Amino acid sequence: MYWIILIGFGILSWWVSSKLKSRFREYAEVPTSSGMSGAEIAERMLRDNNIRDVRVVSVAGELTDHYNPKDKTINLSRAVYHGRNVSAAAVAAHETGHAVQHATAYSMLQFRSAMVPVVNLSSKLMNIIFITAIFGGVVFGLMPQMFMVVIIAQAVITLFSLVTLPVEFDASNRALQWLNASKITVGQEHEKAKNALQWAASTYVVATLAAITQLLYFILAFGGSRD
Repeated sequence: MYWIILIGFGILSWWVSSKLKSRFREYAEVPTSSGMSGAEIAERMLRDNNIRDVRVVSVAGELTDHYNPKDKTINLSRAVYHGRNVSAAAVAAHETGHAVQHATAYSMLQFRSAMVPVVNLSSKLMNIIFITAIFGGVVFGLMPQMFMVVIIAQAVITLFSLVTLPVEFDASNRALQWLNASKITVGQEHEKAKNALQWAASTYVVATLAAITQLLYFILAFGGSRD
């Protein structure tokens, strides 16, 4: 059953990711009437929010865009950094939305950032336990303490996924409101930017549903092993 859950959500995640990439490629062919690049959009959004200590930099890869709160950098993939299209505008504004969250001490972002070390530890513990189970022949039903560690670790990962949702949705809302108010994207451009960010958000929704399902599975399996 566990492998069925993993495979099922793996297929769903692949489908959503494929649709996301397809939408971004499609909207990358739609120029914005503002004619601004992703880097220029991010820099202007920062200025409009009176943020002066965040840098906008270009990084390699596709869909590798992210905001790093440690060094206060908005990292945009080259296509987004140089792009003058709807996809670039949506992504650049979204990542800048995270910078605005950081600058305004958005509570959910702070909570998620504080959870990162615990989540990393939980992931490592689960990897160690599963590798031990596979290569060492450990049967979870005979090791309730190990099963409890898995449940606690998965609970931490699930909580992190749940907290991530409002952080991502809020960043997209900030991005879309600013894009509309500043007339960076107008009319159908704005609707396409909104659709692109909705597909991006759906990847986090799928990850959260997968985390919840796995947690419930572990809890039920642990309960069954005690009967």
